[in-house]
Amino acid sequence: MKKNIFLTFLMIGILCHAQKNIYESDKFDLFSKEHKVLAILPFLTNLDLKDDISKEDLIAREKKEGYAVQNALETYFSKRKKKKKFTVEFQNTKNTNALLAQHKITYENIDIYTIKELSEILGVDGIISGNIDLNILLSKGVPDDFSFLDYFLGDANYGRIGIKISDATTGKLIWKYEKEINKKSGKNTDDMIDRMMKLASRKFPYDREKRKDRKKGKG
Repeated sequence: MKKNIFLTFLMIGILCHAQKNIYESDKFDLFSKEHKVLAILPFLTNLDLKDDISKEDLIAREKKEGYAVQNALETYFSKRKKKKKFTVEFQNTKNTNALLAQHKITYENIDIYTIKELSEILGVDGIISGNIDLNILLSKGVPDDFSFLDYFLGDANYGRIGIKISDATTGKLIWKYEKEINKKSGKNTDDMIDRMMKLASRKFPYDREKRKDRKKGKG
């Protein structure tokens, strides 16, 4: 009984912490009311590894991690689409990356383009993008040499991730979710994205049920 009560309070604490890390524009409904399709960009990655590697190898690894997060988000949305019944569609990332390549936009120079420019090229209503700071290669999985106590306490900080949604027309940031990455975040990129998005699901602005509740609250 005591164990169940403890676990309940632990989960409430985790959910509350997740919601504190979420920003939503007070004009979200205004900016997003016509949104139908969003594109997911590869995430900009900053790796701080202990390995003694060349600059070229580091850049290649950062690129790999950035595309791994893009793929993981697409996988999450695809799996949850039928259950959650999102109010928007998500552009196939292969199409996204192909369109970027056709305009000579690469992982290395994508940050010099504005949200408006990228949205016009991709033909979407909004952009999902973000940054990830890591001191491990999450795509290869988290280190397995840790104790149960480390896992329970969430020690061993591996970095931080921020997921952003921006409006195509205005270029403004309308939603953001930030989370620390540690041993409880997941065993690899797919697992981490799945867990963190589930924690944020009650606050994800394109959830159909959430939009209904918002409209009721305004009525």
